[in-house]
Amino acid sequence: MYKHILVATDGSKLSNKAVAHAIDLAQALGAKLTAFYASPDYPMPAYADGVVYEPVSRKEYVSLCKKEADKILDPVKIKAESAGLEFSSVHAISPSPWEAILAAAKKQKCEAIVMASHGRRGVSALLLGSETQKVLTHSKLPVIVVR
Repeated sequence: MYKHILVATDGSKLSNKAVAHAIDLAQALGAKLTAFYASPDYPMPAYADGVVYEPVSRKEYVSLCKKEADKILDPVKIKAESAGLEFSSVHAISPSPWEAILAAAKKQKCEAIVMASHGRRGVSALLLGSETQKVLTHSKLPVIVVR
C-alpha cells in the first residue's frame, strides 16, 4: 500500500499521538517513515526611534531552530528505530507550515501524510485557520488525520 509515510509533528501531545499512529502504520505496512518539523520563519526586525532591533542574527536563529527541531525529532527517531523502521527526519524554516509539509512529502517521495488535528470548529477554526485543513485541501497524497 504505502511504502513511504511522512509524519508531521510539532512535539505536542496530540502530535505525539499522530507519531505513534504513523509508526504503527509504517510497521504494519513495512514502510519507511520520515518525520517532519517546521520552524516559524525568521522574525521581522522591529523598528523604533530610527533604530533596527533584531532579536537574534539569522545564523543564530537557524541554530536555535535546529536545536528545537532535534529536540522534537530525536524522540521520534528513537521510537521509529526501536520499532525496526527505516527512518529519516526533515526540518524546514517556513512562514507556511502546510506548504513546507507538502514540499517535504514531495521531495522525500512520500506516498501518504500523517498529522494531527486539534479539531477546531466554528469561528475559532475560521479565525485561527488550520494547517491540517490546508494540507487536506491542497495535498494530492492521502492524508491521515489523527485526533
